[in-house]
Amino acid sequence: MSRLTGSVVIVTGGGRGIGESICTELASQGADVAVADLDERAAATVAACLAQRYGVHTLGVGADVTDPGAVRAVVDAAESELGPVTGLVNNAGIDVIGRFVDSTPDTWDRLIDVNLKGTIGVTRAVLDGMIARSAGRIVNIASDAGRVGSSGEVVYSATKGGVIAFSKALAREVAKEHITVNVVCPGPTDTALLDQVAEASQKLYDGLARAVPMRRIAQPADIAPAVAFLLSPGAGYITGQTLSVSGGLTMV
Repeated sequence: MSRLTGSVVIVTGGGRGIGESICTELASQGADVAVADLDERAAATVAACLAQRYGVHTLGVGADVTDPGAVRAVVDAAESELGPVTGLVNNAGIDVIGRFVDSTPDTWDRLIDVNLKGTIGVTRAVLDGMIARSAGRIVNIASDAGRVGSSGEVVYSATKGGVIAFSKALAREVAKEHITVNVVCPGPTDTALLDQVAEASQKLYDGLARAVPMRRIAQPADIAPAVAFLLSPGAGYITGQTLSVSGGLTMV
């Protein structure tokens, strides 16, 4: 039996990048996966591919994590199609690269709404069921920017720091319910978000790769196994922790 057989996991932002790799890793370990993404077509495509490749049950659904009604619909659909939700990966996120002094309140609000409030809202939507069953695994995807800060990503760093603090506090509250809450912090990873860095400054992008002790930018598949472990039975006594997957770029 695979490590995650019997699990039903919702992954937000699962249609591409790190989210897609997480969905793939979970399915390869036997989990049934609800792929939720703002791009419903991308979510459906990923879900169909995983079902065919790994023989697991999947669901692809469009979802805006800033919309409480849409979030509730995702959870209801997952439970109707796949069964009680045992795991959640809050991966959906956005970034806007630029100097803080050039940013606007509209940008701040969007970053906070998606990265922080979205994580809070989706977590709240699954929590009652997990508490009722006295079991659950939640993994929130933050960023090393939320641990040490990142130039050009000031408000983004603030939102990811908020995700880390939210996760630690929630982990304390729900530990007695046998629910774990942990955080994975990717370092620079080859995704559409990092493409913004290259567009802003190729020199900065190249410098990031040189700064990583392993001398390369991460691939999305480098992040996914850590998430899968924290969702697994073997991580049952791990909660409130923040794990950097950054090739050694940050050691905190």
